[in-house]
Amino acid sequence: MSTEPTRRPRPSTIQDVAREAGVSRAAVSKVIRNAYGVSDHMRAQVTAAIERLEYRPRVAARAMRGASFTLGFEIPQVGNDFLTMIVDGATEALADTPYQMIIAPLGRDQKGDVAINSLADRQVDGIVAISPRVDPAWLERVAERTPLVMIGRHDRSERYDTITGDDRSGAEQVMSHLLGLGHRRIVHLTIHPSRPEPPWAGQAGAEAHVVRTAVYRERMAVAGLEPQVVHTLFDGSEAHAATRTLLAAPERPTAVFAGNDTLAIGVLSAVAEAGLDARDVSVVGYDDVPIARHPLIGLTSVDQSGIELGREAVRLLLERLEGRTEAVRYEAEAVLRVRGSSGVLREG
Repeated sequence: MSTEPTRRPRPSTIQDVAREAGVSRAAVSKVIRNAYGVSDHMRAQVTAAIERLEYRPRVAARAMRGASFTLGFEIPQVGNDFLTMIVDGATEALADTPYQMIIAPLGRDQKGDVAINSLADRQVDGIVAISPRVDPAWLERVAERTPLVMIGRHDRSERYDTITGDDRSGAEQVMSHLLGLGHRRIVHLTIHPSRPEPPWAGQAGAEAHVVRTAVYRERMAVAGLEPQVVHTLFDGSEAHAATRTLLAAPERPTAVFAGNDTLAIGVLSAVAEAGLDARDVSVVGYDDVPIARHPLIGLTSVDQSGIELGREAVRLLLERLEGRTEAVRYEAEAVLRVRGSSGVLREG
C-alpha cells in the first residue's frame, strides 16, 4: 500500500480555460474583464469552460495585468438608510459581473479625499463616491488615472460622471405642498457644513443640500415669508434636540422641511413628545427611505430612488471601464410621496 501523500490537484490556469474553450488567452481575458466587443457566443463558451474547470483568477495577477476586478465605493457615513439603498442598488448591478465592491466609509472628522485616495492606492479599477466635499479640480485629476462616478454633486465635469436626483424639482414640490397646506412659518432643517465654505463652492456645481436650501429660500422670498435655516449634524438625535428648541420658541414653526429622512425622523420624535401632530407641525423629509413608508411613521418624503442611483452609478462605471471617455450627467426623477406627517394647518 502506497504511503505517498495525496497530491492536491493543480489549480486551473487561464491557458487551461483557453484550451478548454477553444479560444485564445486574450479572448478569455476579455471575457473575464467584461470588455467591450465580446460576442454572446464567445462569452457563453468561455464562461462554461471557467465553470467546468472551476477557474479562479488570481487577484494579484490581474492587478499586474492592469485589472483588479474590484470597484471602490466611498460613503460619507455608516448607518444611513438612504446610503444603504444606494449600495444595495450597486450590489444588484454587479451581481452578474466579475467585479467585487470595496466599501470605504468616511469618518465624521475625515476629509472626503481621504477615502478616495485610499481606494485609488489599492488600485481599484474604478471608484464611486457619494458627495464628498472636495475640490472639483482635484476630482478631475483623480479621474485622469481612475474612472470615477460622483453621486450627489451637480458638477459639470469633463472627466468624471455625475449622478444626482432632481433636487431642484424635489425641493419645489416640498415647498408647494407645505405652502398649499397653509403653512407660513416653515423651517428648513439641514446638515451643517463640515467646514467653512471653500473658495470653489458653487463654481462647478453644488451639493444636493445646497440646491435644496437655495430653493427653500427662493420660495419663501416669493411668498413674502421670512426663511429660517437651522443646521445640524447627520444623526437624528441632533435633529431631535434642534426641534425641541424650535418648539419651545414663542412662535414655533408650523412646518419643518428636513434635508433628509434621518433628520425628519428626529423631528417627528420631538413633535410627538410635545403632544403635537401633523396639523400643528407638519414634517417633510427627503430620500423616502423604507422606514418612511411604515404605517406608524407615515413620513411625507421625496423619493429619488436610491436603488436606481446605485444601479446607474455601476452602469456608468462599467461603461467607463469598457472605454467610454465622454462625461455623462444622469439625473433621477424626484417625486413627493405624501403621507400622514404633513397636513392642513389647524385653525386657531
